[in-house]
Amino acid sequence: MSDTNVTTAPATAVAPTNDDISHDPAVKALVKPTVWQRWRLTIGMVIFAVVMFLLPLYLAPDDLSNGVAVMTAAVGGFGLTMLLGQAGLLSLAHSAFMLVGAISYTVLASQSTYKPDPDKGQVLDHFGIGLPPLIALIGAVLIAGLAGGLFAPVSGRVKGIYLGLASLALVYIMFFVSKKFPELAGHASGRPVPGFSIFGFDVDVSTPELFIMNVPIGRAERLWWLYAILMGIAYVLMRGAINGRIGRAWRAVRDNEAMATVMGVNVARTKMMAFIISSAYAGLAGVMAVWQLQLLTPDESAEQGKFSLVTAISYLALVVIGGMGSLLGAVLGALIVFGMPPILNAAMQTGGAAATSGTAFSPTVIATFIYGALIVLIIMFEPRGFAGIGDRILGLFTGRGRKNTAGLVDSGDQPGGREDADPTEGTDAETKV
Repeated sequence: MSDTNVTTAPATAVAPTNDDISHDPAVKALVKPTVWQRWRLTIGMVIFAVVMFLLPLYLAPDDLSNGVAVMTAAVGGFGLTMLLGQAGLLSLAHSAFMLVGAISYTVLASQSTYKPDPDKGQVLDHFGIGLPPLIALIGAVLIAGLAGGLFAPVSGRVKGIYLGLASLALVYIMFFVSKKFPELAGHASGRPVPGFSIFGFDVDVSTPELFIMNVPIGRAERLWWLYAILMGIAYVLMRGAINGRIGRAWRAVRDNEAMATVMGVNVARTKMMAFIISSAYAGLAGVMAVWQLQLLTPDESAEQGKFSLVTAISYLALVVIGGMGSLLGAVLGALIVFGMPPILNAAMQTGGAAATSGTAFSPTVIATFIYGALIVLIIMFEPRGFAGIGDRILGLFTGRGRKNTAGLVDSGDQPGGREDADPTEGTDAETKV
């Protein structure tokens, strides 16, 4: 009898498996962020806010104007470094999307104007809708993003340099549009651009009535603070995207589209989102550019001008010099590419003008030579740009950036890595989708 009885285990007993390691205390301790990692963004933004608030009280108006141009380039650089460094999509149409944003804001925020005509009495000079500046700003960014989304299907068919050449056509298309429709983009003399005001805080003030530390707060100071706020918001949003699920999807698509598809990433949608977000950032940069000038003028040619091919290449140089995929590198690249010419100009006017007078070596030409040489040196010796150099320097003190056993550099700032990740997080961001 006993030989034929079969004993069974209780149905409620579940054998533990080794697959689920999420409850392992050692794993939890490994992935748990430190106090510094948890609060460094907040601390960094507080320091940024204090510094950016105080600087206009000590800098000259010309320096503030240069700083505003650098912040404009940094915002545009955020979008391109994401597109190129994180999603692996080459675009030479950044200046075209900037022009889309500039035209959109001007049309949305301006009122329609008319000019006298001997035959018809009055004809339309400039078309405008007359929305509040904040609504116009949001609308311009959305329209620029939509324009990027319309180009996204092209990115699904071509890659690499072919995608860059295809995007280059947008520069010429937007140049044609700006010339063909002066009622939107302005005539040769330009079109006035409405300033920005919100909750009674008007950026364009003719007579300063506000004083801080006996410093009159005029347009230059107010514009600096407005651009600093926009750059801070743009940085935080892009940082969150890069470190989040969508950022991991971008990196998966960049590294291997077939593998990304197997892992459940919708490649076409991911590329489209990358172009939409990058174009929206370019559109915001375009609005900031025309805010500073208070005038929207069509370029004289597609190769030269504020929204021309040269500008698109300058943004590409900005990303390469700063480090592809690095937001802080984009800020440094903007300082070098767009901030160096006025700095050299000021230096030559004070001390070295005689050495270059009568020659072709203008500050812009010298700056072009310098950052052209930087591009060559960076590609040869440090493909991760200044972000990689900074990472190496930090590695001397923190151990971050040391070479692992595979010969690769663990870094969160390398192209494809997380913007703020430590070595373990950077590896995690590369592999986890």
